Amino acid sequence: MAKKRTRYACRQCGAVQPRWLGQCPECGEWNTLEEEAVTDRRSAGGARPATASVPSDAVASGDLVRTSTGMAELDRVLGGGCVAGSVILVGGEPGVGKSTLMLQAAGRMASAGLTVLYASGEESVDQAAARARRTQSVSAGLLLLAETSLEAMMDEVRARSPAVIVLDSVQTVRSAEAEGSAGTVSQVRAVASALADHAKATGTSVFLVGHVTKEGAIAGPKMLEHMVDVVLYFEGETTRHYRIVRNTKNRFGAAHEVGVFEMTGQGLVEVAEPSAVFLEKDRPAAPGVAIHAGAEGGRGLVLEIQALVTSPGYGTPRRSVTGLDPGRVSLILAVLDRKAGLHVLSEDVFVNAPGGLRITEPAADLATAAAIASAATGVPGDREAAWTGEVGLTGEARWVGRMEVRIAEVRKLGLARLVVPSTNVAEAERLAGGTIEVLGISDVSRLVGIVTGR
Repeated sequence: MAKKRTRYACRQCGAVQPRWLGQCPECGEWNTLEEEAVTDRRSAGGARPATASVPSDAVASGDLVRTSTGMAELDRVLGGGCVAGSVILVGGEPGVGKSTLMLQAAGRMASAGLTVLYASGEESVDQAAARARRTQSVSAGLLLLAETSLEAMMDEVRARSPAVIVLDSVQTVRSAEAEGSAGTVSQVRAVASALADHAKATGTSVFLVGHVTKEGAIAGPKMLEHMVDVVLYFEGETTRHYRIVRNTKNRFGAAHEVGVFEMTGQGLVEVAEPSAVFLEKDRPAAPGVAIHAGAEGGRGLVLEIQALVTSPGYGTPRRSVTGLDPGRVSLILAVLDRKAGLHVLSEDVFVNAPGGLRITEPAADLATAAAIASAATGVPGDREAAWTGEVGLTGEARWVGRMEVRIAEVRKLGLARLVVPSTNVAEAERLAGGTIEVLGISDVSRLVGIVTGR
């Protein structure tokens, strides 16, 4: 009989400790260690047979077999569709639309002739069917299952042999082979491992929907992200119409691609030209506005950055940042104050990227600095100029990459000027081909000069 012992695993990062501790030594979180039983397999089943290694040149090469989800924006972040045998983790805030996205994708794949099993541990079959009808996702090939037992779900999988499995969500299903209740570290690991093993053995594509913590990370052990092939985050404020799907890991394509959707009463609608949505080009010029020429993966994305600088109402100046990294905004304020003579550290500063999009790339620094400089001086921002570039601690404008997709998007929107770091000027002029005026700046002092017209 197999021997059993107890260990404690952190539900935040997955680190394992031999005894309970109040604080996880790995991630520093408090009260996250959970007890789980471990079977000593050395006494349970004997030695595992050895697996022979294979020379790399003896492995047959071939293109990855991809299946379109029927949604071009979702295919974009997947790298062209879901790969046979892949496991895809989809995380997002409650109510952002994860279930709607997965049900719509499942319905479209089923309409294309695939058998798709949509297993829900949170909704009944009637509830899932009602949402499928609302989003026009009903299909004979779309099978709905309400089940929280992994073993029962796998019996249905073996009986139906679906090409695609969607599990919504991985934290609601429990395996009889693991200790603890559904959603614990051991249960999430067991459920994900069983589905991953099935995917690799049969070529089935598996989508796992995951909850997120209050910090925005996918709930459960961090190793869950290491067990899957693709990690997608579904972002957006539930009070806004637009949603962003961003991949942070992709073993079969480029990471950090984004797909844009609009939430409507009939479900999610793809937004093929997101720059036209996030940039209201016909708005009159106003202080505190600058246009950022961004790049998310292989896609150019042009959008506004807005800033407001005002006298503090209290002794301590306020800082409010939405859609940008607050740390980088604080850095830009310090650099503008020290290197460009703009006394903004003693002022209340509010910075916003409208539309609910979260900008992660440092190349948004120049546009952020331009918006703050415009707000601080009261000079309206140039509606025909876009900015791209990183700001260093000494105030210098630093080189940025993927200039070709930035310029292509700026040209598509009909903007007249692009401000770039001096080190990018030659490349930008070559790519622009005379259709866009390229202005180079070396530091934030020159940035303030361009904003104010000096």
